[in-house]
Amino acid sequence: MIYKKDANFPYPILSSTSYSYEESDFTVKVSFEEDGDSYRFKVKPNVMSSFMDNLLRSGQAKYVLVIQSKDTKFFPLTLDQLYVDIHKKRMSLSSRTSIQLHIVADQTLDFSANKELNPFYDQMKSSITVPKYAMLGYSNIVTFEGGMKNPLDLFEKRLDPTLKSAVKFELGSECIVIHFKNEDIQFQSMPKANAFLNPYLYTGLRMALDRFIKTYAEEDDDVVELAQITQPEDLLDFKLYNLMVNKAVVELSVENIDEVIGRISNQIIEKYVKAVKELAVNED
Repeated sequence: MIYKKDANFPYPILSSTSYSYEESDFTVKVSFEEDGDSYRFKVKPNVMSSFMDNLLRSGQAKYVLVIQSKDTKFFPLTLDQLYVDIHKKRMSLSSRTSIQLHIVADQTLDFSANKELNPFYDQMKSSITVPKYAMLGYSNIVTFEGGMKNPLDLFEKRLDPTLKSAVKFELGSECIVIHFKNEDIQFQSMPKANAFLNPYLYTGLRMALDRFIKTYAEEDDDVVELAQITQPEDLLDFKLYNLMVNKAVVELSVENIDEVIGRISNQIIEKYVKAVKELAVNED
């Protein structure tokens, strides 16, 4: 199960909301990829507890990934493989999906050597034991908006002959929408038409990331520290957030916005330039 509220246990639990530990914490970041017939969920745990970290490294405890969509599934993880691949037939992502990482005991454990507990446990920790498979800690909850029509698509193209301009950009509810007055503007009759659209994509990304900065940066600031913000509720911003995190972007600012675009778009301008050069060579 997913622990959405503080749960009562008869022994100390490591979590961001529990007072069992004096200063320790347990959080997780989750990235999502789609490859053919499978989903891959990668986790990056942050266990700020030497006691718990030692249990995990010595094999006395282990991670269990909990994914809750229409049903709930549990996936044991190892320190060498902090991801899980799930065939699309085994899981529906048609609704919001909640993900949480648990730490469970892999053998009977005692807390006598745990020096990180709240002083409340000082007189009793030598008598605290937990059985195998007992819960030792649970992380924050990460939410994936599986209900999005196109969870990985950032762009949508539309043809609108009534446009008063050749092209129009719109930040939609889920995608960056590019409206074209006619098909010629989309280079439909040319080879490698997709590469010639890249300047349009670049412009759309710049608009979306500029809005991201204005929305999530602190007041009177133009920098967004991605680790310091909660996952966006807006679906387009949610996609951009996940894409930046997956590409190891630490911060987004007015100063590095073009660098970030290059990283998350896999160098779309370079691909555009290459397509132009190839076209010129072939025409000669």
